[in-house]
Amino acid sequence: MKKILFILMSFCALFMACKIDEPDKDLKRVVFDPGNLKFISTSLNTKKETASALYGNQITLESLSGENNQLKIGSEVKLVTWKYHENPQYIGGTITGELLSIETIKADKTGRISYQIQNFSKTENFKPNKEERIKYITSFKPVVRP
Repeated sequence: MKKILFILMSFCALFMACKIDEPDKDLKRVVFDPGNLKFISTSLNTKKETASALYGNQITLESLSGENNQLKIGSEVKLVTWKYHENPQYIGGTITGELLSIETIKADKTGRISYQIQNFSKTENFKPNKEERIKYITSFKPVVRP
């Protein structure tokens, strides 16, 4: 009788230990389609737990590669910001999650720079100073690939 009880308890323990947990199943990963824009650079804000990627057209890439960071006529820049969270598949890794905002800067034919923000966050109402954000976004240096 002890053997049967021991085997039964072992099977119960085995099946209970194999429960598959689905951590963060409510989180949805959003993939941003940059269209014809190219990846330029990235940044992390560890205090706010956000990750940003900067995309731009070829004119923007040339503008930001220069020394003065002045956007040339025809430049289009998008700074996409996500909330990041722990990657459930890899310990210590993070992945992008909730899309927070898309900031767009364009330099028209006259050289006038316009700024627009699309805010997707339901919890954080972000109202930036336009001049400061333009200065911050244009301060990014393109990633150099070997």
